[in-house]
Amino acid sequence: MSSPRAAAREPLRVVVVGAGGKMGRMACAALEGADDVELVARAGRGDDAAALARESAAHVAVDLSVPSASPGVVAGLVAAGVHVVVGTSGWDEAALGRLRAQLDQAPEGTGAVVVPNFAIGAVLMTRFAEQAARWFTSVEVVEAHHPAKVDAPSGTAVRTAELVAAARAAAGVAAAPDATSSSLPGARGADVGGVPVHSLRVAGVMAAQEVWLGNHGEVLTLRHDATDRTAYAPGLLLAVREVTGRPGLTVGLEHLLGV
Repeated sequence: MSSPRAAAREPLRVVVVGAGGKMGRMACAALEGADDVELVARAGRGDDAAALARESAAHVAVDLSVPSASPGVVAGLVAAGVHVVVGTSGWDEAALGRLRAQLDQAPEGTGAVVVPNFAIGAVLMTRFAEQAARWFTSVEVVEAHHPAKVDAPSGTAVRTAELVAAARAAAGVAAAPDATSSSLPGARGADVGGVPVHSLRVAGVMAAQEVWLGNHGEVLTLRHDATDRTAYAPGLLLAVREVTGRPGLTVGLEHLLGV
């Protein structure tokens, strides 16, 4: 694979995997509207993304496939020496570990950026929650998405809970009080590192998340709403532009934003 900017001011050549989906269409539109990148291929269901990337001499691939297919798609692209921006949900620690190990064996300099959420406001909300978590007795996460979303909780909610839990553990914060002794299955949400995460699937909603932090006498609520998929375009373009200069694995847009 040739150097991304071998020629002076050569645009980054990008292939989008999952181009026919709603996020894929947004990504294609964003890339086509940018002066410094070139959309050279669109991969759909059944296409060999790695072969398409090689044939089109793509520098970067954006994976917006589905959770069941994403690890295989990304593995093929990395093996071909293509930098990858992953926007597909479902990447747990085990999958990330396998990707990290694969990148260690990939052509020199190959990078992957796994992005749970491309919306800059959502990334900042998660960062603020991580900073605030050690100062509050209780913390819970509530996320809401459209009914067509296939995974729950969302990748953003899981990432938020993981970072919040790690910050509380590092600060020695005690487990949140909860006297629940009887409940219906799932009533208290999913447990992510001791942080309850609740998922709503509601018609008319695109994507929203709240983090509730409570002390005796006060409640701090952090909320982010994405009302249109164009909210994800600036973060996606940032990841595409940055991934070629980040060998190995980067998880989270916050590292690209410097927060």
